[in-house]
Parts: sequence; structure tokens; C-alpha cells
Amino acid sequence: MCEITLLMVQQIEEMSTFPRISLKPEVADHLRSVFLNKEVLAAVGHQVAESRFQKLLTCLSHPPSHTCIRASTHLAPLEEIRHKLAEELEKQMCSSSAGEVAVQIVPHPRIPDVLLLPVDGPRPVKQLSSEVVVGAQCGSAVLRGAHVFAPGIVASPKYMKAGDAVSVLSDSEGRCTRGATSFQGNRVFVGNGVAQMDRSAIFCTEEPVKGVGVRMVEPLYQSPSFDGVLPDMAFLQNLPSVVVGHVLGPRPGERILDMCAAPGGKTCHIAVLMRDQGEVVALDKIRNKIGRIRQNAQMLRLRSIKVYCFDSTRAVSSDPTAGAEGPPFPPESFDRVLLDAPCSGLGQRPNMSCTWSLKEICSYQPLQRKLFQAAVRLLKKGGVLVYSTCTVTLSENEEQIAWALETFPCLMLQPQEPHIGAEGMLGAGLSPERLRLLQRFSPELTWDQTAAPLPCRADGDTIGFFIAKFLKN
Repeated sequence: MCEITLLMVQQIEEMSTFPRISLKPEVADHLRSVFLNKEVLAAVGHQVAESRFQKLLTCLSHPPSHTCIRASTHLAPLEEIRHKLAEELEKQMCSSSAGEVAVQIVPHPRIPDVLLLPVDGPRPVKQLSSEVVVGAQCGSAVLRGAHVFAPGIVASPKYMKAGDAVSVLSDSEGRCTRGATSFQGNRVFVGNGVAQMDRSAIFCTEEPVKGVGVRMVEPLYQSPSFDGVLPDMAFLQNLPSVVVGHVLGPRPGERILDMCAAPGGKTCHIAVLMRDQGEVVALDKIRNKIGRIRQNAQMLRLRSIKVYCFDSTRAVSSDPTAGAEGPPFPPESFDRVLLDAPCSGLGQRPNMSCTWSLKEICSYQPLQRKLFQAAVRLLKKGGVLVYSTCTVTLSENEEQIAWALETFPCLMLQPQEPHIGAEGMLGAGLSPERLRLLQRFSPELTWDQTAAPLPCRADGDTIGFFIAKFLKN
């Protein structure tokens, strides 16, 4: 890297708690070429483009500064849910610390079913000598308010007993051998807790281990645990994922398809927005995920959802006279289609390490196009198609939109409401007018704006996400 880039990296890391996300060199080089493509460089110059890319790598390894709750407003008014949630969380926090604790819960100013809670962190927590090592996924969950569940523990002190105070460290690269007594590889400190199990109960058993292994008492990022808290009224969901449902705009009485539905958060939101009147068809090809969709629908008391284990690339029937009850469906069977596509997931936060190869990162575009082709065929004339991903690449986002507009003349980009993310990214040859109709959530753009009020900060400090909305003429 050139001298100016090294200086930029140093300045960004000075305001960081964790190292930048660890990527294979080929993946890092590819992402850099995406964010410093010719269109971007011509518009903003090398220094601004480089700064944005370096901020992206840094913010991906950190959690957002808030927790987003989608309230079940079909079951109770938002203010009632807000009040009940505050009571439950205050009980939880008072039981784990001295004195009364006031929980700040703020309604989102533009999204009527979203509540926001600030995350307190990073906090000055002193690391202990006794260490428990957890997997990267478990470590990320701790940074967003969870306790350490026993299956996530990969190493612990040799003589650890229930009641021991321990520090929790995340094995960010997945290299720790399960059952080890110590680990000196790349690990990240995420806070302190109290062991709830002996080491033998975690590792020396033939039965699958369950339950909380370490209860967090001093997390580096303080956020309430929502385990068992108002499960039917307060649904943890990233803000852009809630925005998707509103952008789709479902209406009572319509028939709507969610093509890649598991675990069902967006499916249930669609049913809520159409007042549970009509039909929401949820497809997913992974059988063990189907039960989760049904479970969420049942918990939220939603009856309009029909769930099928089916590959959505084959969801269009070749026989137009076939019945339309279950998949495959005749062409033009749905008023609206949500294609929340399988993707490389490079927008997820916090994510301290991605071990995928460049081939794996780039493998999703063909699958997304097969799903897109099925979506267009299944959509009625005059219907709405929403395409979304939780990644930051051009090839899975803006390039897919450019391809779709060229491939399907019947599709026309539409304005999105709400539109709280940034516009689309340069680099795919799309016109400024079309880019303004896209919605790209780019957390790196607001990485250093820490003083903004919570509702304003929440709109920018999200996971990386992308949304496009089409009308079929």
C-alpha cells in the first residue's frame, strides 16, 4: 500500500476497538477494485474512494451502535409494546447490577413498527487471566447482547468450574481445536462473564451440550439479552431487513411469494403488513430451516403463511394449466415477489473474519440470476418485485440490476419508501437517475459520525445491505 493509504489505515484503526475484518488477500484485492472502480474514481477521486474502502473493512468488524426491534403491531400498539419491553429489560438489568436502570427505547421516526435501543460500547472492561474461547459466530452474538451458549465454546481452562469468573475471547479465524485448554492464535476479547457449567459438562459428554455456558456480566458492548423477552411482540431484526418489507408494500388480499424465506423474519413481516389477509407463500430449499419459518409464524399468530420446502429456481410450472396450490406455480401467479437472494453476506456485522476464497465470494451471481428469471415469470403484470441482498459487492447488487433491466424490458425501477439508505454505487454503468432509485445501506459512510442522535445514527450505522424495487409492465 502507498504511504497515504497506510496513514489512512492508521488513522481509522485509532478510532477502532477491533482489527479490520480479516480476508484472504485475493478477496481483499477484489473488494478494493470494486470500491475503487473507474466510475467511483472519476466521481470522487482516489483518496475519498480509498478512505471509504478502509472504513468499510473496519466497521464490518464492529457491531452497530444500536439494537433494532421490529414490534408486532398487529398484536398491540407500538407504545404498549415499547412500555412492556422497557419493563422487561429493566427487570433483567436490575437483576444483574445494583440499583435501578433506565432503559432507553426510541421509536424510529419514519418506520412505524421499529424500536431502537442504543448499545453502550466499547466499555472499559479489564481482561482476566482465566479465558474461555468461543467460535467467531458465538463471539459476534455476544457483541450484540447474547450470553455464551455452551455449543459455542471451543476452549476453556482445564479446571473451570461453574461460578468461575472468566474472560470470553472470540476465535476470529476458526483455528482453535475444540476441547483445548488454551489458545494463542488470533482472538478478540469481547467481555467477562461467569461460567454456568463445569468444563466436563461442556466437553466430556456424549450428549449434545445445551444451555448457557457463560453468563456475560461485563460485555465489551452492553446490549440487553432478548432471550425469552416478549418473543411474540419484540422481534430482533436488522433495520434494512425491516425496510425491505415496507418497500415491498404488501396489501390485504394479495398473494405474495417470498422465494428464499428462511428463517422467516421477512415472511412474517409481510403477513403483518397485509394484516394477515391474503396469502404469503414461503419457499426454501433447505428442509431443516422450514420448521423455523412455521415456528415464527405460529408464535406471531399469523395464519396467512404457507410454507413449502422447494427450490425456487424451479418454482415456475411448465404446464400453465397446472394447479396453483403448491409449487411449482403457473406463470403470473403472484401480485408481489420478494427475492431476498442468497449472497456472499459481506455486509453482515460484526464479522471479524471471512475465510472464503474469491471463487466462493463470486459464486452467487449465476444462482441469483436463475432466481431472478423465475421471479419475473411468477410475477403478474402490474406486480412488484423486490430484490435484496446483505452484501456489499457490485456483482451481486448494481450489476444484477443493470443485467435485469437489459434482460427483462418489462421491468421498470421504482422509487422506494422508506428510502433511508444511500443511493446505488457507481461502477455498473447505471444512470444517476437509476442509482437514485436504488437503496444501498453503506455503514462506512457514517462510520465516524458518532455524535448524531440515535434515530439519525441508526439509519446509517447498519449492516451492509442492498434493495431494488421493480414494477412489471
